[in-house]
Amino acid sequence: MNEWIKTETELDGLRESGKRLAAVTDELCLMAKPGVTTGEIGIRAEELIRGKGGIPVFKGYGAEWGTPFPAAVCVSVNEEVVHGIPSPDRVLREGDLLKIDIGMRFQGMVTDMARTLPIGTVSADATRLIEAAKDSLDRGISKIRSGARLSDFASAVESRVRRDGFSVVRDLVGHGVGRELHEDPQIPNYFFKGMENFSFRKGMAVALEPMVNMGHFAVRVADDGWTYVTKDGSLSAHFEDTVIVTERGTEIVTRFQ
Repeated sequence: MNEWIKTETELDGLRESGKRLAAVTDELCLMAKPGVTTGEIGIRAEELIRGKGGIPVFKGYGAEWGTPFPAAVCVSVNEEVVHGIPSPDRVLREGDLLKIDIGMRFQGMVTDMARTLPIGTVSADATRLIEAAKDSLDRGISKIRSGARLSDFASAVESRVRRDGFSVVRDLVGHGVGRELHEDPQIPNYFFKGMENFSFRKGMAVALEPMVNMGHFAVRVADDGWTYVTKDGSLSAHFEDTVIVTERGTEIVTRFQ
């Protein structure tokens, strides 16, 4: 467990990295309008990260396993859940659901975050999906403090999602973060027996990220080898924040406090 606890210097680095990444994400969200391509968002993401003195940790990720991820940001649309590759051929249209997932390393420390936003006017069901995903993350975070059980977080997320008749993706989970993009422990967004044995501890840094489908929770990998899509073609929403666990609660470093 001790290797998951960050030093005070590392926590300060996470705070600064998160603040800079949140500013980058805000600018990207302002770009997201009908007629803009996901490729343009990808190019701008790398410019902004490097302009903040950071390194785009997504770019080149996975090289040791095969084809590296080619961009600084994942841009996923509609039935695409996560890991969408920006493309100059993918034009955002009125009614689309856009997910921006982005990470950066600043002064050695990595933060990771995601937001879902409507492009123009979307359906009432799509709006409910966005709200359910965001609220599920907030409710899950509210359960975390030093000594809180993983099951407290997962149950809060899943119960909020199920309340609106949606489903939580099970094949993809949250994770530890900080020194690297993906660290232990894994943080599922749904309850299963045995997870109540794990507890959060002060000084842990975790990237919490409910992925919520309008239909069934099953997903598959698209032909590009990276993008996860819903198996039934239903819409999906995704929110993520990097969080530091404290004695009495959490500190969300990828939101402006």
